[in-house]
Amino acid sequence: MEDDQILVQPEQNLIPSEQTLVIGQEFADVDTCRRAVKDMAIALHYELRVVKSDRSRFIAKCSKEGCPWRVHIAKCPGVPTFTVRTLHGEHTCEGVRDLHHQQATVGWVARSVEARLRDNPQIKPKEILQDIREQHGVAVSYMQAWRGKERSMAAVNGTLEDGYRLLPAYCEQIGKTNPGSVTTYRGTGPGNAFQRLFVSFRASIYGFLNGCRPLLEIDKADLKGKYLGTLLCASAVDADHMTFPLAFGIVDSESDDSWRWFVSELRKMLGVNTDKMPVLTILSERKPQVVKAVEDNFPTAFHGFCLRYVSENFRDEFKNPKLLNLFWSAVYTLTAAEFDAKVNEMMQVQDVMPWLQRFPPNLWAVAFFEGIRYGHFSLRITEILYNLSLECHELPIVQTIEHIRHQLTCWFAERQNLAQSYNSVLVPSAEKLISEAIADSRCYQVLRANKVEFEIVSSERTNIVDTQARFCSCRRWQIYGIPCAHASAALLSCGEDPRHYAHDCFSVMKYRETYSQPIYPIPDRSLWNSSFSGLQGVLNKADVMLSPPNIRRPPGRPKMKILKIESLKRPKRIVQCGRCHLLGHSQKKCSLRS
Repeated sequence: MEDDQILVQPEQNLIPSEQTLVIGQEFADVDTCRRAVKDMAIALHYELRVVKSDRSRFIAKCSKEGCPWRVHIAKCPGVPTFTVRTLHGEHTCEGVRDLHHQQATVGWVARSVEARLRDNPQIKPKEILQDIREQHGVAVSYMQAWRGKERSMAAVNGTLEDGYRLLPAYCEQIGKTNPGSVTTYRGTGPGNAFQRLFVSFRASIYGFLNGCRPLLEIDKADLKGKYLGTLLCASAVDADHMTFPLAFGIVDSESDDSWRWFVSELRKMLGVNTDKMPVLTILSERKPQVVKAVEDNFPTAFHGFCLRYVSENFRDEFKNPKLLNLFWSAVYTLTAAEFDAKVNEMMQVQDVMPWLQRFPPNLWAVAFFEGIRYGHFSLRITEILYNLSLECHELPIVQTIEHIRHQLTCWFAERQNLAQSYNSVLVPSAEKLISEAIADSRCYQVLRANKVEFEIVSSERTNIVDTQARFCSCRRWQIYGIPCAHASAALLSCGEDPRHYAHDCFSVMKYRETYSQPIYPIPDRSLWNSSFSGLQGVLNKADVMLSPPNIRRPPGRPKMKILKIESLKRPKRIVQCGRCHLLGHSQKKCSLRS
Protein backbone atom coordinates (compact mmCIF):
# COMPACT_ATOMS: atom_id res chain seq x y z
CA MET A 1 0.00 0.00 0.00
CA GLU A 2 2.88 2.31 0.84
CA ASP A 3 4.40 1.64 -2.61
CA ASP A 4 1.12 2.60 -4.30
CA GLN A 5 1.05 5.86 -2.34
CA ILE A 6 4.57 6.69 -3.48
CA LEU A 7 3.58 6.00 -7.11
CA VAL A 8 0.70 8.47 -7.14
CA GLN A 9 2.20 11.18 -4.91
CA PRO A 10 2.88 14.24 -7.13
CA GLU A 11 6.40 15.52 -7.46
CA GLN A 12 5.97 19.30 -7.41
CA ASN A 13 9.27 19.96 -9.13
CA LEU A 14 8.39 17.60 -11.98
CA ILE A 15 4.95 19.07 -12.74
CA PRO A 16 4.88 20.56 -16.25
CA SER A 17 3.81 24.19 -16.54
CA GLU A 18 0.72 23.31 -18.57
CA GLN A 19 -0.62 21.38 -15.55
CA THR A 20 -0.68 24.48 -13.30
CA LEU A 21 -2.99 27.48 -13.07
CA VAL A 22 -2.06 31.15 -12.60
CA ILE A 23 -4.07 34.30 -12.05
CA GLY A 24 -4.99 35.89 -15.38
CA GLN A 25 -4.58 32.68 -17.40
CA GLU A 26 -7.03 32.65 -20.32
CA PHE A 27 -9.05 29.91 -21.99
CA ALA A 28 -10.86 29.98 -25.33
CA ASP A 29 -14.21 28.94 -23.83
CA VAL A 30 -15.76 27.36 -20.77
CA ASP A 31 -15.36 23.81 -22.09
CA THR A 32 -11.64 24.35 -22.57
CA CYS A 33 -11.23 25.60 -19.00
CA ARG A 34 -13.22 22.67 -17.62
CA ARG A 35 -10.97 20.22 -19.46
CA ALA A 36 -7.83 22.02 -18.34
CA VAL A 37 -8.84 22.00 -14.66
CA LYS A 38 -9.81 18.33 -14.88
CA ASP A 39 -6.51 17.40 -16.57
CA MET A 40 -4.59 19.30 -13.90
CA ALA A 41 -6.46 17.55 -11.09
CA ILE A 42 -5.69 14.14 -12.56
CA ALA A 43 -2.03 14.99 -13.20
CA LEU A 44 -1.55 16.26 -9.61
CA HIS A 45 -3.67 13.45 -8.10
CA TYR A 46 -6.18 15.69 -6.35
CA GLU A 47 -9.94 15.28 -6.67
CA LEU A 48 -12.09 18.36 -7.22
CA ARG A 49 -15.71 19.23 -6.60
CA VAL A 50 -17.47 21.59 -9.03
CA VAL A 51 -19.31 24.37 -7.16
CA LYS A 52 -20.65 26.34 -10.16
CA SER A 53 -20.45 25.65 -13.88
CA ASP A 54 -22.44 27.57 -16.48
CA ARG A 55 -21.79 29.57 -19.65
CA SER A 56 -20.30 32.52 -17.77
CA ARG A 57 -18.30 31.04 -14.89
CA PHE A 58 -16.62 27.95 -13.53
CA ILE A 59 -15.90 27.49 -9.80
CA ALA A 60 -14.29 24.40 -8.31
CA LYS A 61 -12.65 23.47 -5.03
CA CYS A 62 -10.80 20.51 -3.56
CA SER A 63 -13.10 17.66 -2.59
CA LYS A 64 -11.30 17.13 0.75
CA GLU A 65 -12.88 18.92 3.71
CA GLY A 66 -10.71 21.68 5.09
CA CYS A 67 -8.40 21.98 2.07
CA PRO A 68 -8.29 25.65 0.92
CA TRP A 69 -7.61 24.95 -2.78
CA ARG A 70 -10.16 26.82 -4.89
CA VAL A 71 -10.37 28.34 -8.39
CA HIS A 72 -12.80 30.86 -9.90
CA ILE A 73 -12.77 31.25 -13.70
CA ALA A 74 -15.14 33.79 -15.30
CA LYS A 75 -15.96 35.07 -18.77
CA CYS A 76 -14.22 38.24 -19.85
CA PRO A 77 -16.62 41.07 -20.75
CA GLY A 78 -17.06 41.66 -24.46
CA VAL A 79 -14.94 38.70 -25.59
CA PRO A 80 -15.57 34.92 -25.68
CA THR A 81 -12.53 34.04 -23.57
CA PHE A 82 -12.46 32.98 -19.91
CA THR A 83 -9.83 34.01 -17.38
CA VAL A 84 -8.70 32.83 -13.94
CA ARG A 85 -9.97 35.48 -11.48
CA THR A 86 -9.32 33.83 -8.11
CA LEU A 87 -6.92 31.01 -7.23
CA HIS A 88 -5.98 29.48 -3.91
CA GLY A 89 -3.33 27.19 -5.37
CA GLU A 90 -1.95 25.30 -2.36
CA HIS A 91 -3.35 21.92 -1.25
CA THR A 92 -3.08 21.06 2.43
CA CYS A 93 -4.67 17.64 1.96
CA GLU A 94 -2.81 14.49 1.04
CA GLY A 95 -4.58 14.10 -2.28
CA VAL A 96 -5.67 10.82 -3.86
CA ARG A 97 -3.91 7.93 -2.17
CA ASP A 98 -4.88 5.18 -4.63
CA LEU A 99 -5.13 4.72 -8.40
CA HIS A 100 -8.81 5.66 -8.76
CA HIS A 101 -9.77 9.21 -9.61
CA GLN A 102 -13.18 10.84 -9.68
CA GLN A 103 -12.28 13.12 -12.61
CA ALA A 104 -11.18 10.18 -14.83
CA THR A 105 -14.52 9.99 -16.62
CA VAL A 106 -15.39 8.38 -19.94
CA GLY A 107 -15.06 11.77 -21.66
CA TRP A 108 -11.57 12.22 -20.24
CA VAL A 109 -10.61 8.70 -21.38
CA ALA A 110 -11.91 9.51 -24.88
CA ARG A 111 -9.75 12.65 -25.12
CA SER A 112 -6.72 10.82 -23.71
CA VAL A 113 -6.78 8.04 -26.32
CA GLU A 114 -7.82 10.04 -29.38
CA ALA A 115 -4.27 10.56 -30.69
CA ARG A 116 -3.37 6.92 -30.09
CA LEU A 117 -6.61 5.83 -31.76
CA ARG A 118 -5.79 7.75 -34.94
CA ASP A 119 -2.52 5.83 -35.22
CA ASN A 120 -3.96 2.46 -34.20
CA PRO A 121 -7.75 2.10 -34.58
CA GLN A 122 -7.46 -1.55 -33.52
CA ILE A 123 -6.27 -0.71 -30.00
CA LYS A 124 -8.12 -2.80 -27.42
CA PRO A 125 -9.77 -1.56 -24.19
CA LYS A 126 -7.25 -3.55 -22.15
CA GLU A 127 -4.41 -1.71 -23.86
CA ILE A 128 -6.15 1.62 -23.25
CA LEU A 129 -6.54 1.11 -19.52
CA GLN A 130 -2.95 -0.12 -19.30
CA ASP A 131 -1.67 2.98 -21.15
CA ILE A 132 -3.69 5.31 -18.92
CA ARG A 133 -2.33 3.65 -15.81
CA GLU A 134 1.26 3.94 -17.02
CA GLN A 135 1.01 7.50 -18.37
CA HIS A 136 -1.33 9.12 -15.83
CA GLY A 137 -1.13 6.86 -12.78
CA VAL A 138 -4.90 6.39 -12.88
CA ALA A 139 -6.92 3.17 -12.94
CA VAL A 140 -10.08 3.05 -15.09
CA SER A 141 -12.45 0.14 -15.54
CA TYR A 142 -12.71 -1.98 -18.68
CA MET A 143 -16.14 -0.49 -19.39
CA GLN A 144 -14.78 3.05 -19.09
CA ALA A 145 -12.01 2.17 -21.53
CA TRP A 146 -14.48 0.54 -23.93
CA ARG A 147 -16.92 3.47 -23.83
CA GLY A 148 -14.06 5.94 -24.06
CA LYS A 149 -12.79 4.24 -27.21
CA GLU A 150 -16.31 4.22 -28.66
CA ARG A 151 -16.74 7.93 -27.98
CA SER A 152 -13.30 8.75 -29.37
CA MET A 153 -14.00 6.68 -32.51
CA ALA A 154 -17.16 8.73 -33.03
CA ALA A 155 -15.16 11.95 -32.64
CA VAL A 156 -12.55 10.83 -35.17
CA ASN A 157 -14.75 9.06 -37.74
CA GLY A 158 -18.27 10.22 -36.97
CA THR A 159 -21.00 8.04 -35.49
CA LEU A 160 -22.23 4.83 -37.07
CA GLU A 161 -25.57 6.53 -37.65
CA ASP A 162 -23.86 9.42 -39.50
CA GLY A 163 -22.22 6.86 -41.77
CA TYR A 164 -25.56 5.60 -43.06
CA ARG A 165 -26.90 9.15 -43.38
CA LEU A 166 -23.91 10.21 -45.49
CA LEU A 167 -23.79 7.06 -47.63
CA PRO A 168 -25.86 8.44 -50.57
CA ALA A 169 -23.62 11.53 -50.76
CA TYR A 170 -20.50 9.36 -50.52
CA CYS A 171 -21.68 7.16 -53.40
CA GLU A 172 -22.26 10.34 -55.38
CA GLN A 173 -18.65 11.34 -54.71
CA ILE A 174 -17.33 8.00 -55.95
CA GLY A 175 -19.18 8.47 -59.22
CA LYS A 176 -17.86 12.01 -59.68
CA THR A 177 -14.23 11.39 -58.71
CA ASN A 178 -13.95 7.93 -60.33
CA PRO A 179 -16.23 8.04 -63.41
CA GLY A 180 -17.26 4.59 -64.56
CA SER A 181 -17.39 3.17 -61.05
CA VAL A 182 -20.53 1.34 -59.95
CA THR A 183 -22.26 2.14 -56.64
CA THR A 184 -25.70 0.90 -55.69
CA TYR A 185 -27.44 1.12 -52.32
CA ARG A 186 -30.88 0.23 -51.07
CA GLY A 187 -33.00 0.97 -48.02
CA THR A 188 -36.11 -0.76 -46.77
CA GLY A 189 -39.16 -0.02 -44.64
CA PRO A 190 -40.80 3.27 -43.67
CA GLY A 191 -37.58 4.61 -42.14
CA ASN A 192 -35.54 3.68 -45.23
CA ALA A 193 -33.26 1.49 -43.09
CA PHE A 194 -30.04 0.46 -44.79
CA GLN A 195 -30.24 -2.94 -46.47
CA ARG A 196 -27.55 -3.30 -49.17
CA LEU A 197 -24.54 -1.61 -50.75
CA PHE A 198 -22.54 -2.58 -53.86
CA VAL A 199 -19.29 -0.82 -54.79
CA SER A 200 -16.80 -1.44 -57.60
CA PHE A 201 -14.23 1.13 -58.69
CA ARG A 202 -13.67 1.80 -62.37
CA ALA A 203 -9.95 0.95 -62.09
CA SER A 204 -10.83 -2.51 -60.75
CA ILE A 205 -13.40 -3.13 -63.48
CA TYR A 206 -10.94 -2.11 -66.20
CA GLY A 207 -8.12 -4.18 -64.68
CA PHE A 208 -10.25 -7.31 -64.50
CA LEU A 209 -11.60 -7.09 -68.05
CA ASN A 210 -8.29 -6.12 -69.67
CA GLY A 211 -5.61 -7.85 -67.63
CA CYS A 212 -6.87 -10.59 -65.31
CA ARG A 213 -7.70 -14.18 -66.17
CA PRO A 214 -11.48 -14.93 -66.38
CA LEU A 215 -11.55 -16.33 -62.86
CA LEU A 216 -13.53 -15.03 -59.86
CA GLU A 217 -13.55 -15.85 -56.18
CA ILE A 218 -16.74 -15.20 -54.19
CA ASP A 219 -16.66 -15.13 -50.41
CA LYS A 220 -17.96 -13.26 -47.35
CA ALA A 221 -17.00 -12.20 -43.83
CA ASP A 222 -19.31 -11.37 -40.93
CA LEU A 223 -19.12 -7.90 -39.41
CA LYS A 224 -19.28 -7.75 -35.60
CA GLY A 225 -20.09 -4.06 -35.13
CA LYS A 226 -23.11 -2.47 -33.49
CA TYR A 227 -25.36 -3.09 -36.49
CA LEU A 228 -23.76 -6.39 -37.55
CA GLY A 229 -23.98 -7.09 -41.30
CA THR A 230 -21.98 -9.13 -43.81
CA LEU A 231 -19.14 -8.07 -46.10
CA LEU A 232 -19.38 -9.74 -49.53
CA CYS A 233 -16.65 -9.74 -52.14
CA ALA A 234 -15.93 -10.85 -55.70
CA SER A 235 -12.21 -11.03 -56.36
CA ALA A 236 -10.05 -11.90 -59.35
CA VAL A 237 -6.42 -13.04 -59.71
CA ASP A 238 -3.77 -11.04 -61.55
CA ALA A 239 -0.97 -12.38 -63.77
CA ASP A 240 1.35 -12.99 -60.82
CA HIS A 241 -1.23 -14.91 -58.74
CA MET A 242 -2.00 -11.93 -56.49
CA THR A 243 -5.52 -11.23 -55.24
CA PHE A 244 -7.34 -8.52 -57.22
CA PRO A 245 -10.57 -7.42 -55.44
CA LEU A 246 -13.18 -6.51 -58.04
CA ALA A 247 -16.36 -5.63 -56.15
CA PHE A 248 -17.52 -5.32 -52.54
CA GLY A 249 -20.93 -5.47 -50.98
CA ILE A 250 -22.26 -4.82 -47.49
CA VAL A 251 -25.65 -6.28 -46.60
CA ASP A 252 -27.66 -6.16 -43.39
CA SER A 253 -27.71 -9.98 -43.23
CA GLU A 254 -26.60 -12.94 -45.34
CA SER A 255 -29.53 -14.58 -47.10
CA ASP A 256 -30.60 -16.11 -50.40
CA ASP A 257 -31.95 -12.72 -51.46
CA SER A 258 -28.82 -10.76 -50.55
CA TRP A 259 -26.53 -13.18 -52.43
CA ARG A 260 -28.86 -13.14 -55.46
CA TRP A 261 -28.78 -9.33 -55.43
CA PHE A 262 -24.98 -9.12 -55.09
CA VAL A 263 -24.26 -11.59 -57.92
CA SER A 264 -26.93 -9.91 -60.05
CA GLU A 265 -25.21 -6.52 -59.59
CA LEU A 266 -21.91 -8.18 -60.48
CA ARG A 267 -23.38 -9.57 -63.71
CA LYS A 268 -24.91 -6.21 -64.67
CA MET A 269 -21.62 -4.43 -64.00
CA LEU A 270 -19.63 -6.83 -66.21
CA GLY A 271 -22.32 -6.83 -68.90
CA VAL A 272 -22.31 -3.04 -69.17
CA ASN A 273 -18.52 -2.81 -69.40
CA THR A 274 -17.84 -5.48 -72.03
CA ASP A 275 -19.38 -6.34 -75.38
CA LYS A 276 -18.95 -10.06 -74.82
CA MET A 277 -19.27 -11.58 -71.38
CA PRO A 278 -16.26 -13.84 -70.78
CA VAL A 279 -16.91 -17.46 -69.82
CA LEU A 280 -16.01 -17.36 -66.15
CA THR A 281 -14.60 -19.88 -63.74
CA ILE A 282 -15.95 -19.16 -60.25
CA LEU A 283 -14.59 -20.53 -56.98
CA SER A 284 -16.47 -20.45 -53.68
CA GLU A 285 -17.48 -22.67 -50.80
CA ARG A 286 -20.56 -23.49 -52.91
CA LYS A 287 -23.12 -22.67 -50.25
CA PRO A 288 -26.64 -23.33 -51.60
CA GLN A 289 -27.57 -19.64 -51.85
CA VAL A 290 -24.32 -18.85 -53.72
CA VAL A 291 -24.79 -21.80 -56.09
CA LYS A 292 -28.34 -20.65 -56.92
CA ALA A 293 -27.24 -17.03 -57.43
CA VAL A 294 -24.42 -18.07 -59.80
CA GLU A 295 -26.68 -20.42 -61.76
CA ASP A 296 -29.26 -17.65 -62.24
CA ASN A 297 -26.80 -14.93 -63.28
CA PHE A 298 -23.85 -16.79 -64.84
CA PRO A 299 -25.43 -19.94 -66.31
CA THR A 300 -22.40 -20.68 -68.53
CA ALA A 301 -19.82 -20.27 -65.75
CA PHE A 302 -17.91 -23.22 -64.29
CA HIS A 303 -18.53 -23.06 -60.54
CA GLY A 304 -16.09 -25.09 -58.45
CA PHE A 305 -15.27 -25.67 -54.81
CA CYS A 306 -12.51 -23.85 -53.00
CA LEU A 307 -9.92 -26.58 -52.54
CA ARG A 308 -9.02 -25.44 -49.02
CA TYR A 309 -12.65 -25.76 -47.96
CA VAL A 310 -12.89 -29.26 -49.45
CA SER A 311 -9.61 -30.42 -47.91
CA GLU A 312 -10.56 -29.13 -44.45
CA ASN A 313 -13.87 -30.95 -44.68
CA PHE A 314 -12.08 -34.15 -45.74
CA ARG A 315 -9.57 -33.80 -42.90
CA ASP A 316 -12.30 -33.23 -40.29
CA GLU A 317 -14.36 -36.11 -41.66
CA PHE A 318 -11.67 -38.82 -41.58
CA LYS A 319 -8.91 -37.52 -39.27
CA ASN A 320 -6.38 -39.84 -40.92
CA PRO A 321 -2.98 -38.38 -42.01
CA LYS A 322 -2.31 -41.14 -44.55
CA LEU A 323 -5.76 -40.69 -46.08
CA LEU A 324 -5.27 -36.92 -46.28
CA ASN A 325 -1.97 -37.43 -48.09
CA LEU A 326 -3.68 -39.70 -50.62
CA PHE A 327 -6.45 -37.12 -51.01
CA TRP A 328 -3.94 -34.41 -52.00
CA SER A 329 -2.29 -36.82 -54.42
CA ALA A 330 -5.70 -37.45 -56.01
CA VAL A 331 -6.44 -33.72 -56.23
CA TYR A 332 -3.47 -32.96 -58.50
CA THR A 333 -3.67 -36.00 -60.77
CA LEU A 334 -4.12 -34.93 -64.39
CA THR A 335 -6.11 -37.86 -65.79
CA ALA A 336 -9.18 -39.82 -64.73
CA ALA A 337 -7.21 -43.09 -64.64
CA GLU A 338 -4.67 -41.63 -62.20
CA PHE A 339 -7.47 -40.21 -60.04
CA ASP A 340 -9.29 -43.56 -59.90
CA ALA A 341 -6.06 -45.28 -58.88
CA LYS A 342 -5.68 -42.89 -55.94
CA VAL A 343 -9.30 -43.38 -54.92
CA ASN A 344 -8.74 -47.15 -54.88
CA GLU A 345 -5.78 -46.62 -52.55
CA MET A 346 -7.99 -44.51 -50.26
CA MET A 347 -10.68 -47.20 -50.29
CA GLN A 348 -8.13 -49.70 -48.93
CA VAL A 349 -7.68 -47.42 -45.91
CA GLN A 350 -11.31 -46.32 -45.40
CA ASP A 351 -14.55 -46.06 -47.37
CA VAL A 352 -14.59 -42.56 -48.90
CA MET A 353 -17.42 -43.07 -51.39
CA PRO A 354 -20.15 -41.41 -49.26
CA TRP A 355 -17.93 -38.34 -48.92
CA LEU A 356 -17.21 -38.27 -52.69
CA GLN A 357 -20.94 -38.30 -53.34
CA ARG A 358 -21.36 -35.18 -51.18
CA PHE A 359 -18.35 -33.50 -52.82
CA PRO A 360 -18.35 -34.63 -56.47
CA PRO A 361 -14.79 -34.67 -57.93
CA ASN A 362 -15.90 -32.74 -61.03
CA LEU A 363 -16.26 -29.69 -58.76
CA TRP A 364 -12.70 -29.71 -57.37
CA ALA A 365 -10.38 -32.42 -58.78
CA VAL A 366 -7.92 -31.25 -61.45
CA ALA A 367 -8.62 -34.32 -63.61
CA PHE A 368 -12.38 -33.65 -63.86
CA PHE A 369 -13.05 -29.94 -63.40
CA GLU A 370 -14.15 -28.45 -66.74
CA GLY A 371 -13.29 -24.82 -66.06
CA ILE A 372 -9.78 -23.36 -66.39
CA ARG A 373 -8.30 -22.34 -63.05
CA TYR A 374 -4.72 -21.68 -64.26
CA GLY A 375 -3.30 -23.39 -61.17
CA HIS A 376 -5.45 -21.31 -58.80
CA PHE A 377 -7.47 -23.71 -56.65
CA SER A 378 -8.36 -21.99 -53.35
CA LEU A 379 -9.90 -18.73 -52.14
CA ARG A 380 -7.19 -16.23 -51.30
CA ILE A 381 -9.66 -13.44 -50.61
CA THR A 382 -10.81 -15.20 -47.42
CA GLU A 383 -7.92 -14.00 -45.28
CA ILE A 384 -8.16 -10.46 -46.68
CA LEU A 385 -11.89 -10.30 -45.89
CA TYR A 386 -11.27 -11.66 -42.41
CA ASN A 387 -8.69 -8.94 -41.73
CA LEU A 388 -10.96 -6.26 -43.19
CA SER A 389 -13.83 -7.38 -40.96
CA LEU A 390 -11.59 -7.00 -37.90
CA GLU A 391 -10.22 -3.61 -38.98
CA CYS A 392 -13.57 -2.11 -40.01
CA HIS A 393 -16.19 -3.56 -37.66
CA GLU A 394 -16.17 -0.42 -35.46
CA LEU A 395 -16.05 2.06 -38.35
CA PRO A 396 -19.08 3.79 -39.94
CA ILE A 397 -20.02 2.33 -43.31
CA VAL A 398 -18.55 5.28 -45.24
CA GLN A 399 -15.21 4.91 -43.43
CA THR A 400 -15.32 1.15 -44.09
CA ILE A 401 -15.50 1.70 -47.86
CA GLU A 402 -12.85 4.43 -47.57
CA HIS A 403 -10.57 1.99 -45.75
CA ILE A 404 -11.07 -0.53 -48.56
CA ARG A 405 -10.47 2.16 -51.21
CA HIS A 406 -7.26 3.22 -49.48
CA GLN A 407 -6.06 -0.38 -49.36
CA LEU A 408 -6.80 -0.84 -53.06
CA THR A 409 -4.98 2.41 -53.85
CA CYS A 410 -1.88 1.20 -52.02
CA TRP A 411 -1.95 -2.16 -53.83
CA PHE A 412 -2.36 -0.49 -57.22
CA ALA A 413 0.54 1.89 -56.59
CA GLU A 414 2.88 -0.86 -55.34
CA ARG A 415 2.08 -3.21 -58.22
CA GLN A 416 2.30 -0.46 -60.84
CA ASN A 417 5.87 0.19 -59.71
CA LEU A 418 6.58 -3.54 -59.63
CA ALA A 419 5.23 -4.03 -63.16
CA GLN A 420 7.47 -1.28 -64.53
CA SER A 421 10.53 -3.04 -63.10
CA TYR A 422 9.89 -6.29 -65.02
CA ASN A 423 11.90 -6.72 -68.24
CA SER A 424 10.83 -10.30 -69.02
CA VAL A 425 8.03 -11.58 -71.26
CA LEU A 426 6.18 -13.26 -68.38
CA VAL A 427 5.70 -12.37 -64.73
CA PRO A 428 8.20 -13.96 -62.28
CA SER A 429 5.93 -16.80 -61.12
CA ALA A 430 5.27 -17.88 -64.74
CA GLU A 431 8.95 -17.42 -65.69
CA LYS A 432 9.88 -19.84 -62.92
CA LEU A 433 7.46 -22.51 -64.21
CA ILE A 434 8.66 -22.07 -67.79
CA SER A 435 12.31 -22.36 -66.71
CA GLU A 436 11.56 -25.59 -64.86
CA ALA A 437 9.70 -26.98 -67.88
CA ILE A 438 12.60 -26.11 -70.21
CA ALA A 439 15.08 -27.80 -67.85
CA ASP A 440 12.94 -30.96 -67.71
CA SER A 441 12.44 -31.01 -71.50
CA ARG A 442 16.08 -31.86 -72.22
CA CYS A 443 15.62 -35.55 -71.37
CA TYR A 444 12.85 -36.10 -73.97
CA GLN A 445 13.14 -37.35 -77.56
CA VAL A 446 11.13 -35.24 -80.01
CA LEU A 447 9.58 -36.82 -83.13
CA ARG A 448 7.94 -34.35 -85.50
CA ALA A 449 4.80 -35.59 -87.28
CA ASN A 450 4.04 -32.38 -89.21
CA LYS A 451 4.35 -28.62 -88.81
CA VAL A 452 2.40 -28.43 -85.55
CA GLU A 453 2.13 -31.98 -84.18
CA PHE A 454 4.88 -33.73 -82.23
CA GLU A 455 5.46 -37.02 -80.46
CA ILE A 456 7.43 -36.66 -77.22
CA VAL A 457 9.08 -39.90 -76.14
CA SER A 458 10.45 -40.63 -72.66
CA SER A 459 11.28 -43.72 -70.66
CA GLU A 460 7.91 -43.47 -68.87
CA ARG A 461 5.39 -42.73 -71.62
CA THR A 462 4.78 -41.03 -74.95
CA ASN A 463 2.85 -37.74 -75.19
CA ILE A 464 1.30 -35.98 -78.17
CA VAL A 465 1.75 -32.21 -78.52
CA ASP A 466 -0.13 -29.87 -80.88
CA THR A 467 1.51 -26.42 -80.75
CA GLN A 468 -1.20 -24.73 -82.80
CA ALA A 469 -4.03 -25.97 -80.57
CA ARG A 470 -1.81 -25.54 -77.48
CA PHE A 471 -2.53 -29.10 -76.50
CA CYS A 472 -0.54 -31.84 -74.75
CA SER A 473 -1.93 -35.28 -73.96
CA CYS A 474 -0.64 -34.96 -70.38
CA ARG A 475 -3.20 -32.10 -70.03
CA ARG A 476 -0.90 -29.86 -67.99
CA TRP A 477 -0.64 -27.20 -70.71
CA GLN A 478 -4.42 -26.91 -70.99
CA ILE A 479 -5.02 -26.91 -67.23
CA TYR A 480 -2.34 -24.45 -66.13
CA GLY A 481 -2.07 -22.26 -69.24
CA ILE A 482 1.74 -22.57 -69.35
CA PRO A 483 3.63 -24.98 -71.69
CA CYS A 484 4.59 -28.18 -69.90
CA ALA A 485 7.95 -29.94 -70.32
CA HIS A 486 6.61 -31.95 -73.30
CA ALA A 487 5.33 -28.81 -75.05
CA SER A 488 8.58 -27.00 -74.27
CA ALA A 489 10.57 -29.83 -75.86
CA ALA A 490 8.43 -29.64 -79.01
CA LEU A 491 8.66 -25.83 -79.24
CA LEU A 492 12.41 -25.72 -78.64
CA SER A 493 12.97 -28.36 -81.33
CA CYS A 494 11.55 -26.02 -83.97
CA GLY A 495 13.24 -22.89 -82.67
CA GLU A 496 10.27 -21.41 -80.81
CA ASP A 497 10.41 -19.76 -77.36
CA PRO A 498 7.95 -21.52 -75.00
CA ARG A 499 7.34 -18.20 -73.23
CA HIS A 500 5.43 -16.92 -76.24
CA TYR A 501 3.02 -19.86 -75.95
CA ALA A 502 1.92 -19.20 -72.37
CA HIS A 503 -1.56 -17.76 -71.88
CA ASP A 504 -1.73 -13.98 -72.31
CA CYS A 505 -2.88 -13.54 -68.72
CA PHE A 506 0.66 -14.41 -67.51
CA SER A 507 2.39 -11.72 -69.58
CA VAL A 508 4.03 -8.63 -68.11
CA MET A 509 2.05 -6.56 -70.64
CA LYS A 510 -1.25 -7.81 -69.16
CA TYR A 511 0.08 -7.29 -65.65
CA ARG A 512 0.85 -3.66 -66.44
CA GLU A 513 -2.58 -3.24 -68.03
CA THR A 514 -4.27 -4.63 -64.91
CA TYR A 515 -2.96 -1.80 -62.74
CA SER A 516 -2.78 0.93 -65.38
CA GLN A 517 -5.82 2.90 -64.17
CA PRO A 518 -5.67 5.04 -60.99
CA ILE A 519 -8.11 5.06 -58.10
CA TYR A 520 -8.74 8.73 -57.32
CA PRO A 521 -9.18 10.00 -53.73
CA ILE A 522 -12.51 11.14 -52.30
CA PRO A 523 -12.62 14.76 -51.04
CA ASP A 524 -13.12 15.46 -47.35
CA ARG A 525 -16.80 15.48 -46.43
CA SER A 526 -16.61 19.20 -45.58
CA LEU A 527 -16.05 19.85 -49.31
CA TRP A 528 -18.85 17.67 -50.65
CA ASN A 529 -21.52 20.39 -50.74
CA SER A 530 -19.28 23.12 -52.11
CA SER A 531 -17.31 21.02 -54.61
CA PHE A 532 -20.13 19.63 -56.67
CA SER A 533 -23.25 21.41 -57.79
CA GLY A 534 -26.53 19.68 -57.20
CA LEU A 535 -25.35 17.66 -54.24
CA GLN A 536 -27.23 19.79 -51.73
CA GLY A 537 -30.44 18.82 -53.43
CA VAL A 538 -29.50 15.15 -53.17
CA LEU A 539 -28.84 15.46 -49.47
CA ASN A 540 -32.21 17.10 -48.88
CA LYS A 541 -34.21 14.36 -50.54
CA ALA A 542 -35.88 12.24 -47.90
CA ASP A 543 -36.04 9.20 -50.16
CA VAL A 544 -32.23 8.83 -50.24
CA MET A 545 -31.62 9.47 -46.56
CA LEU A 546 -30.70 6.14 -45.02
CA SER A 547 -31.10 5.16 -41.40
CA PRO A 548 -29.23 2.34 -39.61
CA PRO A 549 -30.32 -1.27 -40.22
CA ASN A 550 -33.03 -2.74 -38.03
CA ILE A 551 -30.66 -5.53 -36.96
CA ARG A 552 -28.50 -4.75 -33.94
CA ARG A 553 -25.81 -6.64 -32.08
CA PRO A 554 -27.18 -8.48 -29.02
CA PRO A 555 -25.77 -7.53 -25.60
CA GLY A 556 -22.62 -9.23 -24.35
CA ARG A 557 -19.21 -9.91 -25.78
CA PRO A 558 -19.42 -11.27 -29.36
CA LYS A 559 -17.94 -14.68 -29.99
CA MET A 560 -14.69 -14.51 -31.93
CA LYS A 561 -14.09 -17.07 -34.65
CA ILE A 562 -10.40 -17.48 -35.34
CA LEU A 563 -9.76 -18.09 -39.00
CA LYS A 564 -7.32 -20.94 -39.57
CA ILE A 565 -5.57 -20.50 -42.88
CA GLU A 566 -3.78 -23.79 -43.45
CA SER A 567 -0.93 -24.07 -45.90
CA LEU A 568 -2.18 -24.48 -49.44
CA LYS A 569 0.89 -26.43 -50.41
CA ARG A 570 0.79 -30.17 -50.72
CA PRO A 571 1.60 -31.72 -47.31
CA LYS A 572 4.86 -33.51 -46.65
CA ARG A 573 4.86 -37.18 -47.66
CA ILE A 574 4.06 -39.49 -44.75
CA VAL A 575 6.60 -42.29 -44.30
CA GLN A 576 5.19 -45.80 -43.87
CA CYS A 577 7.27 -48.74 -42.69
CA GLY A 578 7.45 -51.60 -45.19
CA ARG A 579 7.87 -54.17 -42.41
CA CYS A 580 5.29 -53.34 -39.72
CA HIS A 581 3.23 -50.98 -41.95
CA LEU A 582 3.01 -48.33 -39.24
CA LEU A 583 3.31 -44.64 -40.05
CA GLY A 584 6.11 -42.32 -38.96
CA HIS A 585 9.26 -44.38 -39.59
CA SER A 586 10.98 -46.30 -42.37
CA GLN A 587 11.90 -49.97 -42.58
CA LYS A 588 15.54 -49.20 -41.69
CA LYS A 589 14.49 -47.66 -38.37
CA CYS A 590 11.83 -50.27 -37.55
CA SER A 591 12.23 -51.84 -34.11
CA LEU A 592 10.47 -55.03 -35.25
CA ARG A 593 13.06 -57.65 -36.16
CA SER A 594 12.71 -59.49 -39.45
